[in-house]
Amino acid sequence: MTTVPDPRPSADPEHPGTVRGSRCAACGHVSWWASPRCPSCGGTLAPTTFGPRGVVWSSTVVRVPVPGRTPPYAVAYVDLDDGPRLLAHVRQPTEAVDRVAPGTPVELVGTTAAGDPLVEIVTT
Repeated sequence: MTTVPDPRPSADPEHPGTVRGSRCAACGHVSWWASPRCPSCGGTLAPTTFGPRGVVWSSTVVRVPVPGRTPPYAVAYVDLDDGPRLLAHVRQPTEAVDRVAPGTPVELVGTTAAGDPLVEIVTT
C-alpha cells in the first residue's frame, strides 16, 4: 500500500500560529510544500516558518455538504506576511458566515479538527 503525503501546510508546534515552509537562498522564493530545490530557480531551500499574520487574497462560502464538513463555512486564500499563499478555513460565528473581503487582515490560529489551517479575522 502506498502512503500519500498530506498536501496541506503543516503547523509548526514550536511556534504556534505558524506553518512550516522554505525560502530559497538564491532568489527568495517562498513555499510551504516540501521540495528538494527551488521551483523558481533551482537554488537551495532553507527551512523557515511563516505567519501568523496575513491578508485575504480571495474567499468563498461553501454551502453544499462535503463529507466531514458541515456547511456553511468560509475558506480563503491567504497571503502570509513575508510568506506564501495558502488555503485556510476562516473562523467565524456559524450564524454569520459571509465571504471575507480581499485585503482583510487575518491571523493563523491553528488548525481545524480535520487538520486544515485555520485563520481568524483581525479586528484590532
